[in-house]
Amino acid sequence: MEFSMDSFSLKGKIALVTGASYGIGFAIGSSLGKAGATIVFNDINEEFLEKGLAAYKEAGIEAHGYVSDVTNETQIQEMIKKIEKDVGTIDILVNNAGIIKRIPMIEMTPEEWRQVIDIDLTGPFIMAKAVLPGMIEKGHGKIINICSLMSELGRETVSAYAAAKGGLKMLTKNIAAEYGEHNIQCNGIGPGYIETPQTAPLRVEGHPFNNFIIDKTPAARWGTPEDLKGPSVFLASDASNFVNGHILYVDGGILSSIGKQP
Repeated sequence: MEFSMDSFSLKGKIALVTGASYGIGFAIGSSLGKAGATIVFNDINEEFLEKGLAAYKEAGIEAHGYVSDVTNETQIQEMIKKIEKDVGTIDILVNNAGIIKRIPMIEMTPEEWRQVIDIDLTGPFIMAKAVLPGMIEKGHGKIINICSLMSELGRETVSAYAAAKGGLKMLTKNIAAEYGEHNIQCNGIGPGYIETPQTAPLRVEGHPFNNFIIDKTPAARWGTPEDLKGPSVFLASDASNFVNGHILYVDGGILSSIGKQP
């Protein structure tokens, strides 16, 4: 089959991005919208939802928003039914919603550990479980899990996050293995250190971690949400139909480098 740039188009597709009111989720949602997809997103409360709807409107994208908790399977199943009724069957799912708690492991409570695992790993399982039947029925689908460098590396104070993202990497591969025969591709994006509200405390000028990341990254800068747009469109589009179970690291080369010589 001859290659066409139309294979990158998402026209006619319905994309659900979780936690997509701002930051990385909004960048991904807006990029899929600009590529032609109808955008649906959820967030944990009405305040974030309204913020997201206003942001999509300002970007010239008509988005459909729903309040739901990705860790609550009953809420998610009801939301998927409502989306199917209001908009249509989901073609693309982006599991973006997540949290991080920077706490030394020996000081972290089991409750704090479980909250991170529940949102960052169980949430994507619940979401994928909810959309897979519709994708199987349609005979195609794309699931993109937002993983992390912490899917590959550990660092102090992020034990729960690293465990969750490592698990999400393997969930990605397992969905690909289990449902690939239904023309469903499940891949991950592993952002490096990105300029988001979550990383703002680390990016204060003069902060040693800020200097460390810039020195460690071959691109010599933090990534931006904009850097994730192209990879997202690629993995959501027909251009990636034979890419399955892959984690695409968007990290400025950090996983390929041991850092600069002092």
